[in-house]
Amino acid sequence: MKNIPTPSAVPARGPADHEVRDQIVAAATEHFSRYGYEKTTVSDLAKAIGFSKAYIYKFFESKQAIGEMICINCLREIEREVRAAVAETDLPPEKLRRIFKVFTDASLRLFFRDRKLYDIAASAATENWLAVQAYEARVQQLLQEILQEGRQSGDFERKTPLDETAMAIYLVLRPYLNPLLLQYNRDTTDVAPAQLSSLVLRSLSP
Repeated sequence: MKNIPTPSAVPARGPADHEVRDQIVAAATEHFSRYGYEKTTVSDLAKAIGFSKAYIYKFFESKQAIGEMICINCLREIEREVRAAVAETDLPPEKLRRIFKVFTDASLRLFFRDRKLYDIAASAATENWLAVQAYEARVQQLLQEILQEGRQSGDFERKTPLDETAMAIYLVLRPYLNPLLLQYNRDTTDVAPAQLSSLVLRSLSP
């Protein structure tokens, strides 16, 4: 199975004081949700948290770096839900169905439960932040793992290259993963996961 290279995580900066770093991220998440990511400056954030701007820069090189950490936390939350749902079944076709369903539901809830936090997700997708690249690579890797299981169990065809198949499925799923695309597909989220996963499973039949 071909491994998909995962972009590096956001590099750490400054003192290795995780409590302060986490405190900044938690306060920034609340502040961005209230006032919006694009409208908030590091100076605004420093004033709200009670730190100096220079002190924040000891831990994060920019507002985007703070946004990246928030983005990573949000995407990890989605992944945990998906992996938990997938782990509940041993059947590869059912795992694939759950991937479509849970990714869609979790993305809807996380990206749109607070419209101002959507600003961060939209910026991350528009500017293709490292956090987004790493997330997309992990989604494709998970798809490859399930495809490999399905090929070994005889549920899926084996002729098409594994990485090509995983990428094709990812492209079908992407409108329900990417917040910029998802906002235009919200009216189909009730039926799309079941319909698309059924179409994909038919194409994977041996």
